[in-house]
Amino acid sequence: METIQKIKGTHDILPDTSGDWRLLEKTIHRIMQRYGFQEIRTPIFEATNLFARGIGQLTDIVSKEMYTFEDRGKKSLTLKPEGTAPVIRAFIENSLGEKRPINKLYYISPMFRQENPQAGRFRQFHQFGAELIGSPEPFADVETILNVLDIYKSLGLSSFTIKLNSVGDENCREQYKNALRDYLRPRLSKLCKTCQERFESNPMRVFDCKEAGCIAETEAAPRMLDHLDQASADHFEKVCALLDQHQVAYELDYRLVRGLDYYTRTAYEVVSNALGSQNALGGGGRYDLLTQELGGKPTPAVGYAAGIERLLMVLREEKLLTDNSLSLDVFIASIGEKAQEWASKTARLLRDNEISADMDLLGRSLKAQMKEANRSNAKFALIVGEQELESGQLTLRNLQQSEQTEVNSADLVGAIRKHLDAKFK
Repeated sequence: METIQKIKGTHDILPDTSGDWRLLEKTIHRIMQRYGFQEIRTPIFEATNLFARGIGQLTDIVSKEMYTFEDRGKKSLTLKPEGTAPVIRAFIENSLGEKRPINKLYYISPMFRQENPQAGRFRQFHQFGAELIGSPEPFADVETILNVLDIYKSLGLSSFTIKLNSVGDENCREQYKNALRDYLRPRLSKLCKTCQERFESNPMRVFDCKEAGCIAETEAAPRMLDHLDQASADHFEKVCALLDQHQVAYELDYRLVRGLDYYTRTAYEVVSNALGSQNALGGGGRYDLLTQELGGKPTPAVGYAAGIERLLMVLREEKLLTDNSLSLDVFIASIGEKAQEWASKTARLLRDNEISADMDLLGRSLKAQMKEANRSNAKFALIVGEQELESGQLTLRNLQQSEQTEVNSADLVGAIRKHLDAKFK
């Protein structure tokens, strides 16, 4: 019989690494709460039109990478490839803007894109992100940048670079695109096929290209920063000034553009110095046009998304992850049927008192049970046989320090808690 295996581009998060995910998620929740962001959870799939309108028909995500299918009612559905459009859909549908003028929302969620798997990039992957909806001010842009940086720093990361640019607004950007097309037109034959396709639809995407020839041909291309209108220029200048005030180092990067149509003005990216070519940890910026595009009232917004798998790669590369596997407080090793019955009853007693406990379920020898206790990463082993049951004096062995002592069964919970507090709290 053929063995069924996981789908290409997906991966299992096994017990030996799931602790790293818990640490990361706990850190994200903690920092988000510190900033006043509230968690939002949107469905795993949405109407396909949400992403076609929100992301843009001409982006690679919509045209090549989405997992789209029809349900039994012939409605086109898509597994969400990114988090911002669903959050804004929920913002509009649930009238969150009517309830408060500023909404600070965050998410941790799986995403799906049918692309070629490579280091830190999967077909099912996970992102965390933050969306600050309702403020047009540069302070909001900087708030999201500080937020993601604090998450990285709380995890111990220091080797990263912030890249910054402005993509202007819908008015000055169209004028800039025309100037860029004028520059690219005589060079089209030297650009790759993908960049040639982008020439009319979204010429700014040529700056995304990693082909050496395309990079060389666009080195002297007009820059968006030189074509900003006054309002966009003032906004960007204020963002830079605020980052300077917060002593946040950044690099201006004219090649930093957004493949998503709803971005305006500020664009930023956090790049790891510990990764190779796929070095972006996360990125974001302002998207003042998206809410109206999805049928809501015009509402300014700014936010970011960051990859979790890639972040874990960096944390492991820089040896910033310790053993985060769950540890058991007590493993009860029982000898004999009566002791096994007692172990079952006592395990429940300990659990009821917030002490994690497990026991042997195979009737194994004491030696085998002690091996299982170590495999379970237990702090203590409680050893009990008929003699211990009669005397009421049980052996409590510290498995990490190879020390043992006797505890009285009459005050077992108190005795174990005392030892836990003394050794592990």
